[in-house]
Amino acid sequence: MSFELIVTAIGLAFFIEGAAYALFPDGMKRLLVAALEQSAANLRVTGLTIAAIGVAIIWLVQ
Repeated sequence: MSFELIVTAIGLAFFIEGAAYALFPDGMKRLLVAALEQSAANLRVTGLTIAAIGVAIIWLVQ
């Protein structure tokens, strides 16, 4: 895996995150409030699940 690919992936993540805030600012505020109401364990499981899905997608594409 090249350094260029890693930097490109980070840039794409920044773009998607920034686009979500730019296009749906009120929705993102509601999402953050909803996240604050969740337990740490629930957020941890959700984060690990999303990370695993991301790894699976990368593995399938490679």
